[in-house]
Amino acid sequence: MDLGLVVAVALAFAFAFTNGFHDASNSIATLVATRAARPGPALVLATACILAGPFLLGSAVADTIAGIVDVEPDEMVAVVTSALLAALTWNFATWYRGLPSSSSHALVGGLVGAAIAAAGLDAVNWGGFDGAQPSGVVGVLVALAVSPVLGATAAFLVLRLLRRGLRRGTRRFGGPVRDTQWLTSGLLALSQGANDAQKAVGVIAAVLLAGGVTSSLAAPVWATFGAALAMASGTALGGWRIMRTIGRRIYELRPLDGLASQAGSAAVIFGASVAGAPVSSTHVVASSVVGAGAGRARWGRIRWAVVREMGIAWVTTIPATAALAASALALWRWLS
Repeated sequence: MDLGLVVAVALAFAFAFTNGFHDASNSIATLVATRAARPGPALVLATACILAGPFLLGSAVADTIAGIVDVEPDEMVAVVTSALLAALTWNFATWYRGLPSSSSHALVGGLVGAAIAAAGLDAVNWGGFDGAQPSGVVGVLVALAVSPVLGATAAFLVLRLLRRGLRRGTRRFGGPVRDTQWLTSGLLALSQGANDAQKAVGVIAAVLLAGGVTSSLAAPVWATFGAALAMASGTALGGWRIMRTIGRRIYELRPLDGLASQAGSAAVIFGASVAGAPVSSTHVVASSVVGAGAGRARWGRIRWAVVREMGIAWVTTIPATAALAASALALWRWLS
């Protein structure tokens, strides 16, 4: 591979790393916040499941991401590199503030901004849906918009069902509830590994095809393993800021709330991974925490100022990263 391809692949792995401390850390945020697990063992669980996720649930999400832009092969490396630089900048900035921003929105915004700057509106596959699978920008944006609503609704319903089923339960049910949180947290991490790690794999597949290294958008095994490993490493090394926000700042979770949040989030992200829909696990998990609070009808205990701050970050992510990517592409061309 030439130097440009090496830089693009390295940046894709760096993006997966930041995705780890932004998104994947959410898989154990409620597990730790409700004291169902200590941080060390929880991280081991998340790391193992994130590594397994891309291999067990397929590459449908990578195919969707790889098809967002349609530029000439000699432009692909510059477009992807600019997009990744923009997404990385945004991820680090929001991580520093402890804001659970969306790495998915950051990557999509970066790809769109760089592609338009490179070759105009026709360089973007606006798409829609190919059957049940989203394609192009429109399909991805629909999935990103709908998934938080589904996450909140799922957590709300699960909590209501659990409270009804355990309304006569005694304290002896506390142990099984905490044990079940391990299972749902593992499933959530597994689905996040398949969804979030595959976004980095998708852009790697696109640049490898453009560079003539591969003959199709099927990514090599080393790309999938490298992205999963980078994401797991990010979770282990930098996820505590985001975990504190998700687990404690939005709503004071109890073990049953944590179980409902994890189960609802895992169901939504698992389904999206199988369908090839790139969703924001940050949005889904954060929304599910709000759904759990609503399930107890404790609207006043939800810290709406934190929710509002996250919402502002979510709304501004795509235009901000699009502008950053367009600027990065202009700088790339000036330097070269």
